[in-house]
Amino acid sequence: MSRKSVLMSACAFALSGFLSQAAISAEVTSIAILTPEAGTDFGWNQQGIEAAKAAAAAEGVEVVVAENLGYGDVRPTLRELAEDGASLIIAHASGYNTAAPEIGAELGVPVAIVDSPDSLKAGAIADYTLSGHEGAYLAGRLAAKMSRTGTVGIVVSGEPPSWNSQSTAFAQGAKAEKADIVVRYAVIGPAAYADAAGGKRVTESLIAAGADVIFGQGNGSSFGMLQAVETTKATDGGKVLFIDVIGDKTSVDKGYLLSSVVWDMTPVYTAMIQDLKNDTFGTKNYQIGLADDSVRLLKTPQIPDDVWAEVMAIRDEIISGAIKVEPAFDAETVHSAVTALE
Repeated sequence: MSRKSVLMSACAFALSGFLSQAAISAEVTSIAILTPEAGTDFGWNQQGIEAAKAAAAAEGVEVVVAENLGYGDVRPTLRELAEDGASLIIAHASGYNTAAPEIGAELGVPVAIVDSPDSLKAGAIADYTLSGHEGAYLAGRLAAKMSRTGTVGIVVSGEPPSWNSQSTAFAQGAKAEKADIVVRYAVIGPAAYADAAGGKRVTESLIAAGADVIFGQGNGSSFGMLQAVETTKATDGGKVLFIDVIGDKTSVDKGYLLSSVVWDMTPVYTAMIQDLKNDTFGTKNYQIGLADDSVRLLKTPQIPDDVWAEVMAIRDEIISGAIKVEPAFDAETVHSAVTALE
């Protein structure tokens, strides 16, 4: 074989390998998302499912939803989805962080997990430990502006990193608005995400301790929080207002929903699909924020127009960098910023 033929053969082989790799990295036909609760909670589960559907539609791939799976062993479901041909499995609960990578490795399917930012593995594992801290800071400013009693409350269904970052930012925002405001804090349980009864009980205790604005972070438990707000008077005899997170409960509100720190995870899942196509999956973490409206504060009739304008001006300062709101994912930072409910 001549030197020219060898060179041509080598080039052809290299080009073939490159095209083959490109074809493999670009082949994303479907994604699957697993959620522990039903996609009707106006929160974490529903927003995740809706975002997965929107991202799949935007990228021209199919989506499979496996919802209401609980917090136990989901390996059988993960294995079934992988064997059915999912190009990406989104394990939408921190309780799935062990099982999803195991099954992903076993069957060669990339997985996305939450609350484990150090678990990145190129081509195999991505993490989306999202933080709505910028929106939570705004919520704190709003709560302090609206409080009559000088006390606001935070009730959480656990202390995962995402909740912690929002709790800290909310407390910082409230104190930036009114330095002497009291921010009371209560945890329903270590993983009480679906505990509506617990949410109601703990929220009632916060109200009894003086809170007239409640910042609630929970999945199904948030319905109990909202029920407590609807049925319990503040210590001054007035109305208690509720600030929700992640979703929009406007359609079930009875006039007590002050706002919500709304998350849109569509850009996150869209970026995951694009990273799969570009062979860069598992090489970076994903974020949400005010700048692209993937985090936003919900406007409701309970917010006076002048107060809303003031809060939106603060939003502009955060986006411009004039106000710095840094995420703090640990529970210890939360505890140092609040007054625990005894």
